[in-house]
Amino acid sequence: MATDSAGVFHDFGGSGAPLFAWWQPHASWGTPMAVTVGAWVIVAGPRVARSVSWRWLPAVSWAASVGWIVSLAMIDGWTRGITSRLTSRDEYLYEIPRVKSLGPFLSEFTRHIVDGQADSWTTQTSGHPPGALLVFLALDRVGLGGSIWAAVVCIVVGASATAAILVALAALTNPETARRCAPFLVLTPAAVWIGVSGDGLFAGVAAWGLVWVALAATRTGVSRHGYALAAGVTLGACLYLSYGLVLLAVPMVAILITTRTLRPLPGVLIGISAVVAVFTVSGFWWLDGYEMVKIRYWQGIAHQRPFAYWGWANWASLICAVGLAVPASLNRVLTAARLRARDPITCLVVGMLAALVLADLSQMSKAETERIWLPFAVWLTVAAATLPLRTQRWWLLVQALAALAINSLLLTNW
Repeated sequence: MATDSAGVFHDFGGSGAPLFAWWQPHASWGTPMAVTVGAWVIVAGPRVARSVSWRWLPAVSWAASVGWIVSLAMIDGWTRGITSRLTSRDEYLYEIPRVKSLGPFLSEFTRHIVDGQADSWTTQTSGHPPGALLVFLALDRVGLGGSIWAAVVCIVVGASATAAILVALAALTNPETARRCAPFLVLTPAAVWIGVSGDGLFAGVAAWGLVWVALAATRTGVSRHGYALAAGVTLGACLYLSYGLVLLAVPMVAILITTRTLRPLPGVLIGISAVVAVFTVSGFWWLDGYEMVKIRYWQGIAHQRPFAYWGWANWASLICAVGLAVPASLNRVLTAARLRARDPITCLVVGMLAALVLADLSQMSKAETERIWLPFAVWLTVAAATLPLRTQRWWLLVQALAALAINSLLLTNW
């Protein structure tokens, strides 16, 4: 048994596979905090979502998501749950003192990806394009350095995916559908991994990129061109946060299919091209980086993770992240009638699942998909909007219990 200033940990040993975690029941003063937040959303969430002004609902849901993420993280304690998450040798913050100048950093980035060199990047930095480290480097350069500010940014940006998805749902369907989904977006078990990880931040950025696509496809007038350009710049930035986010092209196409228009495409492509041009001129060529990452990936633990197991176990990890409310909704979402009608929720879910199938088959994300797949997983929660209203609170209870159980019985690595 181990203790710290925030809680008590009982080490029973054992793996938490398929999750990247260890069986270690624990509690802290964050436990009643998380139970309280979860109970409030279950009891009051549906009513608040129905009654609050639509103008304020995304912001209220965003704030509630921050509360849920922080309270879950605090089950592990302030240090283990929040401030030390990004400080290990494998994380981005470890490399910040090494970057002296932006020019050489970008032009020489690819040379340091492959392992076995004296100056190889550590795990997270080597496994991602330079944009990921640039985010934390920028925070450091403007005086917001250190693990606390990094954690705050990851949590706040990651939680903003809730607001983004609500805006997208309202644009693609109607505000009433978005209201039904709001409590589920807040109480997602994915909050366990959003707080605190770089992938949680990526999920938030990616969500806004897709929102701008949805708004560009559904708005009229001059504003749609601005949304399309914003979508392109944001999605272009995503390419340099994580190589896997190139698969955002799949749900983007799904949005264009459900809206039956290609009007946003020129603006989106211009925005993406501008971001790619900036990084390329600065010395980083995305395809070269990806080729080096494949080498680095198979140098590490990947060769010890058989695809025969992880090809399926990845999906079990995904279910842990999205909660049982999502698979329980799929029989209502994936119907022939909805597919023929190009229903927005169906198109979003199919687009996300198709992207994840491609990610799985690539064999470049064997294990840890409860975290790595967050930018796609958070969108699957839109399926819960189709659940009957009379069962809504029961399913919210299932979601909350899943998150609490995972965070209390397992000590997650991320």
